[in-house]
Amino acid sequence: MKYLSILISLFLVQTITAQKDSTNVYKKRVLETTEVDFIASYYVQNGDNASVTGGIGNEFLTDAASSIIISMPLNADDLLTIDAGISAYTSASSSNGNPFDSTGASGNRYDDDDEYDDKSRAKAANTIGSPWVASSGASKSDVWSTVNIDYSHTSDDRNFTWNANTSFASEYDYTSVGFGGGLLKQFNEKNTTFGINAKVYLDNWSPVYPTELKSYKLVNGNLKQGFFTGITILDQNGNASTNWKPLDGKFNVIQNKARNTYAVSVSFSQILSKNAQISIFLDVINQQGWLANPLQRVYFKDVANYYIGNASSISNYTFSNNKDVFQLADDIERLPHSRIKIPLGMRFNYYVNETFVVRTYYRYYFDNWGLQSHTASLEVPIKISDKFTLYPAYRFYTQTAANYFAPYDQHLSTEKYYTSDYDLSPFNSNQFSFGFSYTDIFAKTHLYKLGLKSLDLKYYRYDRNTTFGSNLVNVALKFVMD
Repeated sequence: MKYLSILISLFLVQTITAQKDSTNVYKKRVLETTEVDFIASYYVQNGDNASVTGGIGNEFLTDAASSIIISMPLNADDLLTIDAGISAYTSASSSNGNPFDSTGASGNRYDDDDEYDDKSRAKAANTIGSPWVASSGASKSDVWSTVNIDYSHTSDDRNFTWNANTSFASEYDYTSVGFGGGLLKQFNEKNTTFGINAKVYLDNWSPVYPTELKSYKLVNGNLKQGFFTGITILDQNGNASTNWKPLDGKFNVIQNKARNTYAVSVSFSQILSKNAQISIFLDVINQQGWLANPLQRVYFKDVANYYIGNASSISNYTFSNNKDVFQLADDIERLPHSRIKIPLGMRFNYYVNETFVVRTYYRYYFDNWGLQSHTASLEVPIKISDKFTLYPAYRFYTQTAANYFAPYDQHLSTEKYYTSDYDLSPFNSNQFSFGFSYTDIFAKTHLYKLGLKSLDLKYYRYDRNTTFGSNLVNVALKFVMD
């Protein structure tokens, strides 16, 4: 692993600084010993509103993710945390960046992720596709990887902490670099806490466009060259046509590929009594740059529809029994180049007795795109023994539509901004979850030189009032180093 040498060096630093601290007057360390967290999850979703295919189509996706978090006390006051993760997914929706092949998959045809190669193209007469059939193109799967490094220092009286952090993440069409820091101050014998954090992300697209739009650009609109050689384009009635073209007649690609995010968070918490605690938070997030997804198609109701594939399936295009015809895009998603997002929320926790704790959460969100949302959740941990706790929970969410959203084939070509991404549509959702936790503060169970401090297992079921739903299983193990 490429981070191995870094981790070994950090362990050596920890050992040296620990030896130096042994000569100092004793004080309670921020963290007594190195802790290692292993986290793994498996996620599955499905739905009928794929944004890559303009708001209809297969949304099936699976994702397997894992991460390791190493928290190392460098001395009594300083803590270094390294969080490295990897996530591998397969997506029916993303695969349809290039949906065309004789089997409804990209196969050996022109692949949107590569330059055009005349020798590798299949016979044009067999070109078909469907928003309901997953392609086998290069964009059907990807690996997302990330690493975060955080350094924190706590004052001698343990009432003040500052931290600084940096991060890096990448996937096939996107990279992100982040850095930030924060301050945390405790007052009133640690009954009152105030915190402020700031974060900057400097991201960059490596744009992947829908096949037909990229191909049109490559051949300067000549529908007898390149990808389009020998391919019959059909109109709404199933007749051959050469009239299809993107909205602007040439397809404008992204010029500014940057997406920058600037975020500030402020939090306040207060212990109200020996049983109750309340906390309030406010975030202000400013995003600048290309905020749309270049792979997501948009269709206009005042523009004629054109297709590639089986003419007899055009009348069933929006139904899942359509397996062999695909509508050519009018344009890609286009959104404003700035967005301000403000979530404001609170938590209230109440200790009922040794068995029950009630944890509540509410958040109100709004932005300058017209989207507003409310989130409310309730969790009631149930301590059934000194080591075992159950975690039943429920979360409700509702949002309005962004100003620029419309379903498949409902936008007008006169609009400046448009998207058919259902994450920006109006919807309600319910999430039920259940988990259990095993905790052993003495870490008696060992794996080599690691003592098992806790084990958490949780299951989440999420449903929208559309066709979208998902399942998530999450496992987390925390070890302490001997």
